[in-house]
Amino acid sequence: MGKADDLSRYSRQIFIEEIGLEGQKKIIASKVLVIGAGGLGSPVIQYLSAAGVGMLGVADFDLVELHNLNRQIIHTENSVGISKVKSAEKFVQNLNHQVKFVAIEEKINESNAENILSTYDVIIDGSDNFSTRYLVNDTCVKLNKTLVYGSILGFSGQIAVFNHNGSKNLRDIFPEPPFEEDLPDCDSLGVLGTLPGIIGSMMALQALKIITSLPVYLNQLTLVDTMNWRFQTIDF
Repeated sequence: MGKADDLSRYSRQIFIEEIGLEGQKKIIASKVLVIGAGGLGSPVIQYLSAAGVGMLGVADFDLVELHNLNRQIIHTENSVGISKVKSAEKFVQNLNHQVKFVAIEEKINESNAENILSTYDVIIDGSDNFSTRYLVNDTCVKLNKTLVYGSILGFSGQIAVFNHNGSKNLRDIFPEPPFEEDLPDCDSLGVLGTLPGIIGSMMALQALKIITSLPVYLNQLTLVDTMNWRFQTIDF
């Protein structure tokens, strides 16, 4: 780094013994892909850009809608009708101009997944459907990429780190995706806006720990029940 403004900006991270200057250098040199700029992606994008991630790719093909604003906190009323990726880019530019933002305004599919994911060190999946989750997982396994996984519904969320240093992946705990039509979703059952903030912040924290070579729990799914304020871990 070497710049006084960098030291000032990131000083509260550098002061942490486990991070230090070397850890901050790792953050600045890192390349992270966030899939989805919605409820989970918003806090992930917010905290990773604030932390100084060097290159932040964001993939999403949706437009911002009014009903997104209760939870997708990087977007504003002025963002309604424009692409979530463009809105996310504006947010990041206003927060930290040092972050190289890579806008990916397309849906992750079988034809482009490998090409898009191959550039990045850590993949963070904030998508809202199982077909994308399994495609991203399988591509990370093929490319040997670390995947930070999260999902939310109502008052409940899940988080895990997959395929990190030889650890297990999504198919080791859920071998096959369920039928989408049989599942509840946020469109039908809703989600309290603060829940993705909690789960997304946990995902961002895991990503920063991975980047700075701090230990993370592997082969473990964390279940978060915010209605009853219970946290449970399942080993697999």
